[in-house]
Parts: sequence; C-alpha cells; structure tokens
Amino acid sequence: MSDEPAPAPAAPEPAPGPEPPKEAAEHRALVLTGHGGYDKVKLQTRRGADPRPGEVSVSVRACGLNFADLMGRQGVYPRLPPLPFCPGMECAGTIRALGEGVRDRQVGDKVMVLALSGLWQEVVNVPVNQTFPMPEGMSFEEAAALLVNYITAYMILFDFGNLRPNQSVLIHMAAGGVGTAAIQLCKTVENVTIFGTASASKHDFLKESGVAHPIDYRTMDYAEEIRKISPKGVDIVLDPLGGSDTAKAFNLLKPMGKVINYGVANLITGQKKSLMAMAKTWWNQFSITALQLINQNKAVCGYNLGYLDEEVELLGGVVAELVNLYTQGKIKPKVDSVWPFDQVADAMRQMQEKKNVGKVILVPEAPKEESKKAEN
Repeated sequence: MSDEPAPAPAAPEPAPGPEPPKEAAEHRALVLTGHGGYDKVKLQTRRGADPRPGEVSVSVRACGLNFADLMGRQGVYPRLPPLPFCPGMECAGTIRALGEGVRDRQVGDKVMVLALSGLWQEVVNVPVNQTFPMPEGMSFEEAAALLVNYITAYMILFDFGNLRPNQSVLIHMAAGGVGTAAIQLCKTVENVTIFGTASASKHDFLKESGVAHPIDYRTMDYAEEIRKISPKGVDIVLDPLGGSDTAKAFNLLKPMGKVINYGVANLITGQKKSLMAMAKTWWNQFSITALQLINQNKAVCGYNLGYLDEEVELLGGVVAELVNLYTQGKIKPKVDSVWPFDQVADAMRQMQEKKNVGKVILVPEAPKEESKKAEN
C-alpha cells in the first residue's frame, strides 16, 4: 500500500452563467431604396434576429418575381411598407429555427412562404401560418413559382369563374406566370377551349401547352380574332390588363359569362411610373351599374391576392388543392429563368419587357457552373 495521501476531490465546476448575447448573423437582402427604375433595388447587408413566438426562420433558396413587384418598384402598388423596404411576396427554403410555441414545423422542413413583402432575403422570419410544406420531389425554384401565380389562377378560374367542361376561356399574357398556371389548370377540366394572347414568338409554346388559339395582341385585334372563331364570345376572361381592355373583355362574354379583373398591367409602360399611362388607364376604366348588369346576364369580378392575407383557412385550402394536383402530375410550374440577387435588374427587365415564358426566379447565390454546363 502506498503511503501517499489520496488526491483531494476535484472542486465542482462553477455553474454556467448566462451566455453572452450572440450577435445576430448578417445576411444579404434586396432593398427597394426609392421608386423608379431597375437601379432602385439594391443588394444590402442586414442583421437578422431570432424568430418571435409563432414564427419560423427560413433559410431562403429561391424567390418569385411577380408583376406586383414591378408595380411596387414604381410606387403604384398598394399596401407596401414605407421606403426603404425589402420586396418579395413569395419564396421557398428550409426552416432553420422555430419560434416559441411552433409545434407543426421542424427544423429542416422544406417550405413555401407567402407574404405581402419582405421575402427577397437570404433569411426571413415569418408567421408559421404563412408557410406551406413543399411537396415531395419539388425543386426550390418550382416552389418559389407556385404560390402567387397558381393561387391566383385557381381562385379566378374555379372560385369566381366556376369553370366547367366544354367552356371557353380567354387568358391574357398567356405565357407569363399566371398565364401558364391558368393554362395548366384549365387542362384539368374536360374539353375547355383556351384562347391566349402573347407575342408571336411564344405561340409554339402556347400550342404545346394546350392553347387552341394563340393570338398576337401586337398585330391583331384579339376581340375580332375571337369573334371569327367563336361568334358568341367566351365564358370566362382573365383580365390582368385593366383600362379599356376590361370593357373589351365584358363585351366578349357569352350570356352567363364572367370577367375577372386581377391587375392593371396597362399601367406599366416603362421603367418608371408613367403619369400618362395612369391617366389613360383611369380614364378608360370600365364602369357599369348594378341595373345594367341585370339585363346583361354577365358578372364582373375583382381579385387581389394581396388583400386576402388574413384569410388563412381559405388560402390553406387552395394550397392543399394545388399540392394535390402537383403530386398527381397535373400541374408543374414552368420556370423561365433563374437570376442571382445581384442580377435583380436583369431579372426585372426580363419580365417587364415581356421576354419571359413562365416564372422569373431570384436566388441568393449564382447557379453553379456545373449545372449550367449540364443544361448546355
């Protein structure tokens, strides 16, 4: 036996004190710094924050560009925050943190996000009820192309339009985001005849997609062309144009027909707000009294997804229907092009000059060279 004294017991480690507050990580965001041209949207660095109770923090992988974002840049879209602010109504990504009380989402879940603005960032904190699980097999780019365009097209065609077999539909800007969504949704109903307006270079795509009668609105009077094929007109018109085109749409309707106005694209004529275009659109806006409507046997509807932000159950039901259709292979978002945040001006130009066929997508990082090579 050793005569050495036993070692003294180790002193207990001091109880850990409160951790020093972690400095929030920085992330990049696109910020609208003023109203006007493409150069008003700038890439800036922001400091993030933890999600609040009921919120989730999402690491953003792709964002959707919408016509409303172009209007917001020009200062002609309602319900946006005061300048400067971060635009963006939809994105897709992975949940990175949960706020207190969130039970039905997990870190790592892939989600689609819908908001009035604020989503063109690398990291966003949003109320959990503004997130929707991505269906299996869907890419982040497709997910960022789904919500705004497909919710809009679905509610216009089915909730307002009451689309049924053997009817006819006129879709304006048929090669755009809502247009391509509406074509696919029309194809889920038997024997629907689709008329679609777009520039001539997009007609082959429209025919392949299911448009029976593409019409070049730049060289033809679309109302006259439709009358030649269908003298009585059409059952439903999707009208994103406004101004005098709404009156043309109303006059094209068959008895019991419906025109659904969901935008004023006629306001956008250049990079900056045009007072002339605003005055012309306002002067030519369609007006009818309830008494006149009775004798016409037609309906005029208005739709703006931006004013349905509190209708959580209503929108949730529509998204569930869309996810179901995607899973069945009946709808698939058509992505036109993918642009890194630092090329946002080019992305907006692509849409504003109506060069896109399908959805224009923004991503925080440039697509990898390997994937570009694989495409070529």
